[in-house]
Amino acid sequence: MKSLISADVDYCRDGFQTGALRIPFSSDRSGYGHIPVPVAVLKRGSGPTVLFTGGNHGDEYEGPIALMKLIQRMPSMDIRGTLIVIPGLNFPAFLNGTRTSPIDKANLNRVFPGSRNGGPTEMIAHYLDTELFPRADFIFDIHAGGASTNYLPLLMIAPPADAGRRAAFNRLVHAFASPRVIIMDLLGEDRTYGAAAERHNVLFFCGEFGGGSSCNLEGLALVEGGIQRLLHALGMTDDDGPLAPTTPSRHLRVDGERHYVFSPCPGIFEPAFRLGDEVVTGQLAGRLHDPYRPTNAPLELRFKGEGLVVCIRTFSGVQAGDCLVHLASDIVDSEPGKSIAARREAL
Repeated sequence: MKSLISADVDYCRDGFQTGALRIPFSSDRSGYGHIPVPVAVLKRGSGPTVLFTGGNHGDEYEGPIALMKLIQRMPSMDIRGTLIVIPGLNFPAFLNGTRTSPIDKANLNRVFPGSRNGGPTEMIAHYLDTELFPRADFIFDIHAGGASTNYLPLLMIAPPADAGRRAAFNRLVHAFASPRVIIMDLLGEDRTYGAAAERHNVLFFCGEFGGGSSCNLEGLALVEGGIQRLLHALGMTDDDGPLAPTTPSRHLRVDGERHYVFSPCPGIFEPAFRLGDEVVTGQLAGRLHDPYRPTNAPLELRFKGEGLVVCIRTFSGVQAGDCLVHLASDIVDSEPGKSIAARREAL
């Protein structure tokens, strides 16, 4: 069913355009209002259609900053194909600096395929799923850890099952040149942007490039250089962008529950590790202190698996079920091109 969101840009028209996606929103202060989400489009002749998005979560800034800088360059760019750029995808959350929308409290990355008649966040997901994903040959959704977590800058991938598409995908992974490439296990979650892109059989990247609601300069540089190299690898530009690092990417995977540590109860978390540490099974992950019973010894939490600490919680105050840390371990054959079936079997 056609989305209720309209766009004042024409994705099929040659040239550079800026405008907005208009999300209908009737409120107490504006009965016939809408929420404008800025969008930029550059089309020059025939070629791939590429979609870059940031601000899926509103407290993650490396993607929006990189994409706003890209938009400023787009009028002078010589490309072959169509480039669609949305820096602040969940715009109400982006303006509010929060993971979820202040309007409907929804997390855009957990509502796909969305709903035509839902709240603003579900409507954004539905528009992507019905209007933009079917157009795209390649999609890059740029993330960071937001306020609650901090990541080592890394690329997250889900290699296609088809061998031909997998070879093309691996060329793009190589071109992006992330120091760390991770096959992620979201513990069965299938409501994400990436899961929706996978259902459309479109080549898709995402990544985590910092966190703490700040701008990680290493992550920002990786995104900016990676975008230029991607456009070259896709055959859209003749400029191959910044030189890729000579150090090869480290290929890792998040291996189910054993790579996560969750808080079993409320408390104050004292970590016993640092972001980027290598840890082993049984090693102390941290201590959970009870603020109501300061005379009690803290609860010790231990790692259930081994690997690289790629994500750490930034808030020390925790509730039961909060993720405190997650790991990733090396893929033995360092081969990111396994089929989805093989990847899931390995996990």
